[in-house]
Amino acid sequence: MTQAGERKLQILQTIATMLENPAGEKITTAALAGRLEVSEAALYRHFPSKARMFEGLIEFVETALFSVVGQIAAEESLGLHQVELMVAAALRFAGKNRGLARVMVGDALVHENPRLQARINQLFERLEASLKQALKIAVAQAALPAEHDVTAHADLLVCHVLGRLQRFVKSGFKDDPLSHWAAQWPLLAN
Repeated sequence: MTQAGERKLQILQTIATMLENPAGEKITTAALAGRLEVSEAALYRHFPSKARMFEGLIEFVETALFSVVGQIAAEESLGLHQVELMVAAALRFAGKNRGLARVMVGDALVHENPRLQARINQLFERLEASLKQALKIAVAQAALPAEHDVTAHADLLVCHVLGRLQRFVKSGFKDDPLSHWAAQWPLLAN
């Protein structure tokens, strides 16, 4: 990796670390520059705006999450098990990446460029589409009834993910997104 690429990654990692503070203070370029011990101008050499920094975090979430979702779709033949693994993967990712969980629920994007929230919305629409496809496989495999409403079911699952992430963030990262998973999945599967 080039030195510029390493610095970009360091900037993104520092923002993610700063977002892990449960108090959730606003990330400013001045605070970020201070944490990195560089000038604000140095930050702007790597990212033209603070919005681009947040876009970098969103791209990281997309890449990490959808590489796992794609792997699940490719390797798991049972549609309902794909759904279970995809939902659990999204919850696990957020649980392990507290600062990014704040980005995923939009908490860290308040007062930022509105296109960032639109980008997060697209991420969840993409997750919903993946879940819907897996649910269609489950219907084809007769794991769910032929008349099963896969659209409503995928929507419910995304709402569950968002709700669990919201509780995680609002609890100051105490309410693990996967707590009660073993009991909740059978309810969500039907």
